[in-house]
Amino acid sequence: MKWYHYLACFFAGLFLANAVPHYVHGISGDGFPSPFSNPPGKGLSSPTVNVLWALGNLLAGYILVRVGKVTQNNTWSLLTLFVGVVCMSIMLSIAFIDKVH
Repeated sequence: MKWYHYLACFFAGLFLANAVPHYVHGISGDGFPSPFSNPPGKGLSSPTVNVLWALGNLLAGYILVRVGKVTQNNTWSLLTLFVGVVCMSIMLSIAFIDKVH
């Protein structure tokens, strides 16, 4: 695999991890910060906006998984995807301390 496949794997992990909180809050009917809130990333967006944002993240993550050629047989692509998930998860846990509820 080429270097850009691993970059795609990493960004796939970022997008897929970012989809989770937006989707969970959206389908639960809760407001949650998004890039479309006012102010962006700080105010609360509607549940519908969060579901749509989550679905956009899922689509981007899926496309990047395909571009990154992530397979069960390629341990490095899976590991790179997981590192992306870990990075986004930690960034989100820090960014949303005391911002929701």
